[in-house]
Amino acid sequence: KRRNGLLKKAYELSVLCDAEVALVVFSSRGRLYEYANHSVKGTIERYKKACSDQSGAGSVAEANAQYYQQDSAKLRNQIRTITENNRLLSRHMMGEGLSSLTMKELKNLEGKLERGISRIRSKKNELLFAEIEFMQKREIELHNNNQFLRARIAENERAQQSMSLMPGGGDYELVPSQSFDSRNYFQVNALQPNNQYSRQDQTPLQLV
Repeated sequence: KRRNGLLKKAYELSVLCDAEVALVVFSSRGRLYEYANHSVKGTIERYKKACSDQSGAGSVAEANAQYYQQDSAKLRNQIRTITENNRLLSRHMMGEGLSSLTMKELKNLEGKLERGISRIRSKKNELLFAEIEFMQKREIELHNNNQFLRARIAENERAQQSMSLMPGGGDYELVPSQSFDSRNYFQVNALQPNNQYSRQDQTPLQLV
């Protein structure tokens, strides 16, 4: 229990102080317990170099510089390895360079491809359904606009027909015919000259 508490304290110290911590514990029975946030061996080597060069003024700085150089070299190697693995994986995804793969690796690659294809199809179907829904809404909107325009056209046609049936509304005006009436006849004769006076000036014509 005390050993676990000591390991926990070492972990908390490394996190809270952002320090490089290495802990080595031997039990009463000689069992080894160790903890390090980086590497026990690397931390011990760093400690040895720092202690051996304590007489020099820049021994600690040199030890730190050497440590960070080694750490950066390790990170560069990891980056190079990851880049190469990604390049090989891309080739394998394209079906290239498969001769070096074992049966287990081929099965794993097949599973990755199937999962990738499934996600691609799911995304494609999602986009297709969204496009179909948009087109259906657009179709309903166009249909409503078409019905509205047809109603307006029919309304305008009915209005034009009503205007043409009204008096004075058409190109030609219908004049009601007057029935023959004696009063109209006398009114017309009253406007004509009197024949009693006109006959005095006329010379009678004789047929030979």
